[in-house]
Amino acid sequence: MSRVPLAVAAFHVLLLTPSIGAAQRSTVNFDRGWRFHLGDVAGAQDPTFPDSGWPLLDVPHDWSIEGAFSDTNRAGPAGGALPGGVGWYRKAFSMPKAAASRLVFVEFDGVYRNSEAWINGQYLGKRPYGYSSFEYELTPHLRRDGGPNVIAVRVDNSQQPNSRWYSGSGIYRHIRLVTTAPVHVDHWGTYVTTPEVTSATARVRLVTTVRNASPVDQPVTLRAVVYDAAGKEVAAASSEALVPRDSVNDVAQSLIIPTPTLWSVERPYLYRAVSRVACGTKPCDEYVTPFGVRTFSFDAARGFLLNGTPLKIRGVCLHHDLGALGAAVNTRALERQLQIMKAMGANALRTSHNPPAPELLDLTDRMGFIVLDEAFDMWKKEKTKYDYHLDWDAWHVRDLSDMVRRDRNHPSVFMWSIGNEVMEQWTDTDTTAAPLARELAGIVRRLDPTRPITSANNNGSSANPVFHAGALDLLGHNYHHEAWANFPTQFPGEKFIITEAMSALNSRGYYEQPSDSVAVYYTPYDTSKRPLPNQNGRISAYDNRRAFWGSLHEESLRLFERYPFLSGMFIWQGIDYLGEPTPYEWPARSSYFGVVDLAGFPKDPYYLYQSVWITRPMLHLLPHWNWTAGETIDVWAYTNADEVELFLNGASLGVKRKPEDVSHLMWRVPYAPGTLRAVARKSGRVVATEEVKTAGTPARVALAPDRPAIHADGSDLSFVTVTVLDSAGVPVPTADQLVRLRLEGDARIAGVDNGDQISHAPFKADSVRLFEGKALVIVRAGRTAGTATLMAAADGVTPATVRIELKAGGSGY
Repeated sequence: MSRVPLAVAAFHVLLLTPSIGAAQRSTVNFDRGWRFHLGDVAGAQDPTFPDSGWPLLDVPHDWSIEGAFSDTNRAGPAGGALPGGVGWYRKAFSMPKAAASRLVFVEFDGVYRNSEAWINGQYLGKRPYGYSSFEYELTPHLRRDGGPNVIAVRVDNSQQPNSRWYSGSGIYRHIRLVTTAPVHVDHWGTYVTTPEVTSATARVRLVTTVRNASPVDQPVTLRAVVYDAAGKEVAAASSEALVPRDSVNDVAQSLIIPTPTLWSVERPYLYRAVSRVACGTKPCDEYVTPFGVRTFSFDAARGFLLNGTPLKIRGVCLHHDLGALGAAVNTRALERQLQIMKAMGANALRTSHNPPAPELLDLTDRMGFIVLDEAFDMWKKEKTKYDYHLDWDAWHVRDLSDMVRRDRNHPSVFMWSIGNEVMEQWTDTDTTAAPLARELAGIVRRLDPTRPITSANNNGSSANPVFHAGALDLLGHNYHHEAWANFPTQFPGEKFIITEAMSALNSRGYYEQPSDSVAVYYTPYDTSKRPLPNQNGRISAYDNRRAFWGSLHEESLRLFERYPFLSGMFIWQGIDYLGEPTPYEWPARSSYFGVVDLAGFPKDPYYLYQSVWITRPMLHLLPHWNWTAGETIDVWAYTNADEVELFLNGASLGVKRKPEDVSHLMWRVPYAPGTLRAVARKSGRVVATEEVKTAGTPARVALAPDRPAIHADGSDLSFVTVTVLDSAGVPVPTADQLVRLRLEGDARIAGVDNGDQISHAPFKADSVRLFEGKALVIVRAGRTAGTATLMAAADGVTPATVRIELKAGGSGY
């Protein structure tokens, strides 16, 4: 007797029926209603396998983030000290009889890792690389009689370590069910370029791959229409073509957009190309491709030019985890990260060190980021025992090709990176490096000759074999800031980008005196060298601690801004990430590199970048002002003004002029409780002020949502900052209360965090402890409009309540 969960199948009949019988394609979100089991199970691919006891969940899903931190987890601290393992996902769904002539595909945006899939017990295939997007055709194996179909996915992340950072485990990106006519636009089947752009016109070249899965040759008419951001038609073209049976035809079309609006980081303007395929008089398919019109170039002397104007690429590296949410992709969480980076003044992103979620590139298109799209962290030589080097020979061509085909229409993607610090380039004598670099660059250029290719190299030698391979359009350098000035003579005629820099180290809100004592840490790689980091797992928040291979923030930023031939630079790292807790090992479990902590709270160096990268007046004062009588405290200010005057309790402590080079301003101040006040002036005029006050005894909890209204779509998020205030409303910067949480309404707590790199408290919890005065609660909307009420209480202080509106309708994500 079949044990398929028919209630789930019936739901999907209702979901699919309205659109699936139409002539053109249907794309349906396939995230909801999966059965999940953690652990390996024999026979779980069988459609009759009894799974009714398995919990029901929605993807994206990361089972590792739900586990406990432990030094026995084989990923180790570098992998976030969280568990891997094997997991199974199963989903039942029905296809209406009206869909009998349709082709059906399932699209996965990413499964980490070693995924295998079956439909109705029939094996579909395997994808080892956890960051690749892929599809399977389900058509020949489906039931079309209204009965249940069962898709099963096995995910194997048991071989650890396989990553140098936290990877997550499971179907951690989105899934779609796509149905088409036999004649249709192929998967990732359009390629849009703008080879000629002037202020008067832009010529758009659109190549559409039309697939014919029918048994006869098919004449088609392909009509391409370009719409502007307001939905107005601005260009069109029509072509006749013959698509052979069981084959494809690449149809090239040229369209002219009059007076184009150019995509830029300030105004990221998007067009849409709609490819409509007709078989005779019958519509067969419609495929939409967003794109942008822009010109860019790299110059050996002037750096990067966008639309003819020099522009410094001021970028950050970001890993793919979302802090307390783990690897499970969420568009609002990605958007929040990018908003935080944009507010810092960043205009670029490096997808370190793997293909990103498609939603990330949709956001960078809309928000105006320049993206360095990176493929691999290793080639044939391993970095960790079970990493991608084991799959290289069989899969690297497919994985790289899929990344380029998927991402090449995004106007925010300006560069391809074929690798990060691969072991082949660590020595000048490796004979395998150059051939591999040429092979990878050749794959990319065949699919997209319009963008430059680089790789991120930590071997800065002139004899680095990758530099001499003839593969790179841009020489990508990681670190070695002391050598940047010599690049034009060391590498004559080349173009440069700093693919990775800094690796400075901080804990948010923790300060050690004096601030002008710089420490360079070699641990955990070399424990014989001094100094050793603090045993308490905290690193001073002043910009005075770094890893041995890197620099302080000020050092590299100063040099980067000085040299116009450096087209861009990517900070390591924009935001702390799970894993790689240099300079520590266990019990630390997340990184110290970010200018923003894991919870999304800026550390003080964030404001250094603001002082250089934004134009509106800014002033930031540090540290907090809760100290002990008799201490001498170094007070720093970051500003883009000319000078800052510091006052303590109304008495001036002097004016500091900002030097021409990138720098902070500093006063050495004997502590007295009260108010520090800074006044920033430009051309003699006050442009910004900031105060830091001594806080008294903790009195009450405060809750501050980043958005008081979110969409009741089951996915949207409100990020609620938790603080403790004294009786005068001053935040207590050293507060460490355990805050108990209760949430009412159709919403749930998706995660909690506080940015503490050594905390072993779970992210999925109904309480959170403040770290250096702050914590975060992530509220996820359900699907019913109304109000969610979050209540927060802690011992000895007045509790707090905040209401979050849950609005009807989709979020637009």
